[in-house]
Amino acid sequence: MNWSLFASTFGLIFLAELGDKTQLMVLTQVCKYRRPWPVFAGAALALTGVTALGAWGGQLIGRLIPPLVFRGLAAVAFAVMGFLMIREAGGDLAADEGCTVSSAEKTAGR
Repeated sequence: MNWSLFASTFGLIFLAELGDKTQLMVLTQVCKYRRPWPVFAGAALALTGVTALGAWGGQLIGRLIPPLVFRGLAAVAFAVMGFLMIREAGGDLAADEGCTVSSAEKTAGR
């Protein structure tokens, strides 16, 4: 086993997943049901399955697309997702700050 690759992958995924939706879901489930071990087992199995699909898919894609092209496509995909998340958050902020026009304001503007 390539322990350097293992350690760098573990560190990268561990840091990337801190505070993500999955971790918050696990926290919520444990708080709701007060049963940490079944929640841990279910989450670990789900993450293992998703990771296995990613590893298998990565191997397949690696055979079809050169790594440099794939990294570029991944970078563009992340940038697009980031832009969409920022745009969605901006819409949520506008709604939260009362940026909608009330019926009284509509009447006054006539």
